Amino acid sequence: MNNSVRSTARLVGAGLRALLVLTVVCGVIYPLVVTGIAQAAFHGKANGSEVTVDGKSVGSERLGQSYNLPGKKDKDGNPLPDPKYFQPRPSAAGPNAENTQYKLIVSGASNLAADSKTLLDAVKQRRADVAAFNHADPSAVPVDALTASASGLDPDISPAYARLQAKRVAEANGLPAATVEKLVEDHVDGRVLGFMGEERVNVLKLNVALRELAGAGGKR
Repeated sequence: MNNSVRSTARLVGAGLRALLVLTVVCGVIYPLVVTGIAQAAFHGKANGSEVTVDGKSVGSERLGQSYNLPGKKDKDGNPLPDPKYFQPRPSAAGPNAENTQYKLIVSGASNLAADSKTLLDAVKQRRADVAAFNHADPSAVPVDALTASASGLDPDISPAYARLQAKRVAEANGLPAATVEKLVEDHVDGRVLGFMGEERVNVLKLNVALRELAGAGGKR
């Protein structure tokens, strides 16, 4: 009996020591090392890829956000998009299909099938709304202006969608169309490693540059 008790005590002691060591190594040392490496090698990404203006965070370049007229809503209670800003993709994370409801708490896709009448009707309505908002031909509206991303938080739009919005943005800000068009071209990011994915425009960074341009009276 005494041997059994001593053996059990040794096993319990060994288990507790292992627990203590693993807690320190995995729960303290490893997180500190990984955090230190991330802060040293990838400081911006490790801190959420924040975009700052005058020292203040205005969002993350990895997460899309909405650009609405403050306090303005349509007859259905949906926020109205601000014509002075480039608008992001539609988002399934909210009721407004024309502009967006970029809400982290409800990130996700609609999960509607390609032949869903609800989806087809939404795409048809978005095409009409985007064309009217940008004074464009409905046939010129690109696909990313009609469909939501899988996350509902896509920070990028296609160069085609940015170019479609350039004239409306220029007029709303009192800027020359050619100046805003050049601003768009300056913010087109190429394919990853030159061959993966598609060209894209980060909406937040484009809008930040737009406000700086508008504040400078259109001079660059």
